[in-house]
Amino acid sequence: MDVTLHLAQEPEADELLGRSPLAALVGMLLDQQVPMEWAFKGPRTIADRLGAEDLDAHEIAVQDPEAFAALLSDKPAVHRYPGSMAKRIQQLCQYLVEHYDGNAELVWKGVSDGRELLRRLEELPGFGKQKAQIFLALLGKQLGVTPKGWREAAGAYGEAGSYRSVADITGAESLGKVRAYKQEMKAAKRSAK
Repeated sequence: MDVTLHLAQEPEADELLGRSPLAALVGMLLDQQVPMEWAFKGPRTIADRLGAEDLDAHEIAVQDPEAFAALLSDKPAVHRYPGSMAKRIQQLCQYLVEHYDGNAELVWKGVSDGRELLRRLEELPGFGKQKAQIFLALLGKQLGVTPKGWREAAGAYGEAGSYRSVADITGAESLGKVRAYKQEMKAAKRSAK
């Protein structure tokens, strides 16, 4: 994995996301209840605060939980809820160590079927069906991970030419389109109530 992503809209953060499978997963995990760019800057911030070039699942998994939560809480905080997200990131890393020897890329490497890949993503701590589908779409659309049936497994997020999620962000223009789509969906939910 070594591509250019534009999810954080910050070159150093995006560079890490494009070369580090774990950073991409952590960014996706953080992508809730905060702006997308903030979430996807998180992995770079965490690596910097750990004094590392990259994130290491083994290292994060064994961090003292209180110290790791404090690391995420330092200003500027990595997330609106740094304590609970620190716990989730550690749970994700512990799962990866236990099931994939700490290598996040093994979640998708060599998987030949989209449904199997979706199942694996849904098993990750903090990944429900929607988050798993969005990450699957990101893998397929931008990271070249395209097992048979990946678009179908990703649901609407896998559709070509759509602007529904982070899977569709390739720059500032597409970020604007994704934001507009999300605002449209929120407005539709409000008017349905």
